[in-house]
Amino acid sequence: MCATCGCGTAEDQGNPRHHHEDASGHDHDHLPGHEHAHLHGHPHPHQGDQGHAHPHGPSPEHRAGDDRTLAIEQDILAKNDALAAENRSLFASLRLAVFNLTSSPGSGKTTLLEALGVRLAGRVRLSVIEGDQETTRDAERVRAVGIPAVQINTRSGCHLDAGMVGRAVRELDPAGGSLLMIENVGNLVCPALFDLGERSKVVLMSVTEGEDKPLKYPHMFRAARVLLLSKIDLLPHLDFDVTRCLEHARRVNPTLRTFLLSAKSGVGVSELCDWLVDETRGAAA
Repeated sequence: MCATCGCGTAEDQGNPRHHHEDASGHDHDHLPGHEHAHLHGHPHPHQGDQGHAHPHGPSPEHRAGDDRTLAIEQDILAKNDALAAENRSLFASLRLAVFNLTSSPGSGKTTLLEALGVRLAGRVRLSVIEGDQETTRDAERVRAVGIPAVQINTRSGCHLDAGMVGRAVRELDPAGGSLLMIENVGNLVCPALFDLGERSKVVLMSVTEGEDKPLKYPHMFRAARVLLLSKIDLLPHLDFDVTRCLEHARRVNPTLRTFLLSAKSGVGVSELCDWLVDETRGAAA
């Protein structure tokens, strides 16, 4: 179990379920039997150790345990990075523009993908990998607007990893020179650590979340290339300072590109579509 976020055991995450829709319109479950433990490349404080020091230093057993944990964490991330490199080579061979879309739960990732499916029709071919702990609801939503999609259910896992994405891409079989959006599990912590082989991470933040979100979750905003500030149609009803939010974001990541948009009203979506089209053409060149 992850010491940071408490997500599932290696057994749970070793068998994420892939759902796809065949020509008959039925979903099928796949249980790829890869081994996956959710551990991170940094040591974690232990409960009861916070707020005071050990006068004689940690015991040899404690030091040995920390060393072993760190070694396992580094090994897991190294294996993920190797699979991400394989994904990146695959994406390059297919001339795909691949984006890892991350956010808190409920920020509007799937609603935005639905809007993109409508706006990008006839401009670029879009396909989607959906990541959630359970259900196929999001994949069903994007398929309803004509977007080919594969659903990955991580069960108690809180992020997608490169192995899951590699298998899903091969199952999805996206068209060469197209756009692939990966909707990660709603979480602003762990997806920042796991490279999927994407062109860029894109972090979606809604104005309902609080303008200090970039300062509270700096690793995600630092890892992202693009910030989408969503649900701006709600600004008249909220005490949210857009300027201050963007200042916080650029304090963490000075090169962060930003789009202000509302998938519901359509404001800003055309500008994002133009950028995605340019990125897709760049990847296909």
